[in-house]
Amino acid sequence: MPLSHPAVPLVAILRGLPPADAVAVGEVLYQAGFRALEVPLNRPGALEAIAALSQRFPDALVGGGTMLTVAHVEAVHAAGGRLLVSPNCVPAVISRAAELGMYCAPGVATPTEAFAALDAGAHALKIFPCDMVGHAGLKAFNSVLPAGTPVWPVGGITPDNMAGWKLAGATGFGIGGQLYTPGVALDELRRRAEAYMQQWRSLSAL
Repeated sequence: MPLSHPAVPLVAILRGLPPADAVAVGEVLYQAGFRALEVPLNRPGALEAIAALSQRFPDALVGGGTMLTVAHVEAVHAAGGRLLVSPNCVPAVISRAAELGMYCAPGVATPTEAFAALDAGAHALKIFPCDMVGHAGLKAFNSVLPAGTPVWPVGGITPDNMAGWKLAGATGFGIGGQLYTPGVALDELRRRAEAYMQQWRSLSAL
């Protein structure tokens, strides 16, 4: 059975999250309202951080980013992860994650990639790099994608530029270094997280 879409479709991208900080960082984000936490695999300690977050927040959608191979999928799943995020579209990787019951949000930048990802079992599409696609490109995507397909721009998303993307058809976002960087003070992380959530709630009410 596929997982349901995250209730709040804002994905916190926690690149470089040290395993020892995972629970404390997760607590701040969870309290702010984040329910999707991604730890990219291209930094040390990612699987350990995913395991810690998965155990502490079983009702959140926790998983890996920069998942490029089937081996990555299986390692994240073994660590308790239920979310696949990638920068690219590899049907075999998406299909394996879907088989394991993971929520799949692969990266796409063209309609060809978007439809290949959906055919492989993707639940949402990460529009990456979103600046390359642009607002006009996202509108064009939405004119041909199946109705209701979640599309999440990723790359340089700030509270100030979310409105433009939402008007272009974004249904969620992946948020990286503008939210979390290794060593950020928890109070600052809380301030940033709350700013994103407040903007999302404002846009969702329109």
